[in-house]
Amino acid sequence: MPRPFKPRRISAMPRYTYFKPTGIPMPLLDEIVLTVDEVEALRLKDIEKLEQHECAARMNIAQSTLQRILVSAREKMTRAIIEGKALRIHGGPYALEGELTCPRCRRRRHGAGNQGIEACPECSD
Repeated sequence: MPRPFKPRRISAMPRYTYFKPTGIPMPLLDEIVLTVDEVEALRLKDIEKLEQHECAARMNIAQSTLQRILVSAREKMTRAIIEGKALRIHGGPYALEGELTCPRCRRRRHGAGNQGIEACPECSD
């Protein structure tokens, strides 16, 4: 049996979700997808200047997981800049603070406070 789904907690959705080099039409650009949890990890570490253990605690993940997320995000951003690709922020295993996620069907719903993972009424898990 696979390990239960554990969403990475984020404080807010990114305001801007697409970046591209100027002067190149959209149909000619390759795209790199940066996940929402990768953006949150970068924000906490590089903008808020938190230590890795503090970032990991805020996102409700292990410090080793945070390190892998940061490495992946930085590689994607660097590749987009160096190779002139578009960068789209989309998807990933995340949950907004105060949002509950069913481990079985992954449906999201709002809950009272930050209670973590809770079953949904749709799949009765």
